Amino acid sequence: MLYYLFSYLDKEYDLTGAGVFQYISFRAGMAAFLSLLITIFFGKNLIHLLRKKQVGEDIRDLGLEGQLQKKGTPTMGGLIIIAAILVPSLLFARPDNIYIILLVTATAWMGTIGFIDDYIKVFRKDKQGLAGRFKIVGQVGLGLIVGLTLAFHDEVVVREVTPGAPLTLVENSPVMVISEGTSSYRDVKATTTTIPFIKNNEFDYAYLLPVSLRRYTWVVYVGIAILIVTAVSNGANLTDGLDGLAAGTSGIIGLTLAIFAYLSGRVDFSDYLNIMYIPNLSELVIFCTAFVGACLGFLWYNAYPAQVFMGDTGSLTLGGIIAVLALAVRKELLIPVLCGVFFVESLSVILQVGYFKYTRKKYGEGRRILLMSPLHHHYQKKNIHESKIVTRFWIVGILLAIVTLATLKLR
Repeated sequence: MLYYLFSYLDKEYDLTGAGVFQYISFRAGMAAFLSLLITIFFGKNLIHLLRKKQVGEDIRDLGLEGQLQKKGTPTMGGLIIIAAILVPSLLFARPDNIYIILLVTATAWMGTIGFIDDYIKVFRKDKQGLAGRFKIVGQVGLGLIVGLTLAFHDEVVVREVTPGAPLTLVENSPVMVISEGTSSYRDVKATTTTIPFIKNNEFDYAYLLPVSLRRYTWVVYVGIAILIVTAVSNGANLTDGLDGLAAGTSGIIGLTLAIFAYLSGRVDFSDYLNIMYIPNLSELVIFCTAFVGACLGFLWYNAYPAQVFMGDTGSLTLGGIIAVLALAVRKELLIPVLCGVFFVESLSVILQVGYFKYTRKKYGEGRRILLMSPLHHHYQKKNIHESKIVTRFWIVGILLAIVTLATLKLR
């Protein structure tokens, strides 16, 4: 909203400094700064309010070191994460941008599902929370919205440029300025994504269907969007088991996606790197920096020993946002690498449960692969301190982010 205000002031009154709001880099920095301020300064008030309302975590005794000391720690802290994402995004990003609208919708949607789940656990005293089928319905619903929007909305396009002269892009504007000669471009509606480590690394989901059925490619794309939203949001939810683990890991992923959004949203960088140019995508950098600021700011109170937990309100929201961001920047096939921590945590649960059921059916007694799942609890059972486990997972997350960024050139 401030973008339009300062654009008006700059145009009508030539206000000194107002033009700086035209730059995505400035607005992204301001979004991150405001997000940090909201989480740090208002987080304390939220923790106090949650304690006053006795919104505390009910801890099950799983025999983990230091676990019972966490009983009563305020939960539903994801509310401050949501506020710290939405407020800067609405203030500094262009609210008419389809990608911003989509991410704001995803944040509110998943935040609502998580809030209902936490509310049932805390106030209804039902440890199961929201029934799993209702969570799945909510995740599938968001996947439908995201998939259909990205497949059909007129502003979601890939721009193909035919070189004829150097092209530059006025920052935050879809208008290309041609310095000499002529270059042409066309905007293409395509369900195209990126395959990592492949030379000609663009892949259209239409290739999965016979030519006669390719008009139904959108069905495949929507199905993939549903799968990704469901998988990543559940992965983030499973990862949120140690102080600072989900917030720190999500912040690393968010920063990586911000880089992808910035590069793919500029014609000059996308041309240099030979990657997809997606008009208007760079506006997502502002949302991403607000997201990263919210995650880092939340660590102020969530790092070991945690003063507040994000609850499903936060973890489902973080996972949903990451999934939608990956789809928007067309890097969803990189999720197993970029979100490797989420992926391994989810895989550990699937393998543990599957193997237990298989051995119980075959031998009459269930056996386990890990000491406990998800994976971070396995290391706790091996008497590794919680803060060390979290730090090592962060390091792994950083390494995976570097590998993901390396796909820009390693093909």
